[in-house]
Amino acid sequence: MSENTAAASAGLGLGRSIIIGFAGLFYAYAVWNAVAYLLTVAPAGINAYGWFVLIFSVLFPVLVFVIALALGRRRSKAELAITLVAGLGLVAVFWMNVAALSMLTTSFLSA
Repeated sequence: MSENTAAASAGLGLGRSIIIGFAGLFYAYAVWNAVAYLLTVAPAGINAYGWFVLIFSVLFPVLVFVIALALGRRRSKAELAITLVAGLGLVAVFWMNVAALSMLTTSFLSA
C-alpha cells in the first residue's frame, strides 16, 4: 500500500514537465494573441456579443489546456503529447472561427 502511495505522490518527471511546458507555450501564445486582438478591437466599440466572443476567446485556450492536461495526466508521455496537440488543434479551429466572424460580420463590431 505504501509503495502505491509513494508512486502516486511522485512528481511529473522531467519528460512530462518538458512536454507540458512546451505545449503550454503554444497555449500561452493563443491567449496572448486573443488578448492582443481584444485590445485592438475594443477601442473601436463592440457590442455585448462581441465582448462575449472576444473574452471567451481569451479564456478558451486556458480551459482546453486544463482539460487536456487532466485527460492526459495519467497516460504515457506520447499520449499526453497527443492530447495536448489535439487540444491545441481545437484552439486553432476556434480562433479561426473568431477571426472569420470578425472579418465577415460587421454586426459583431458595432456598438
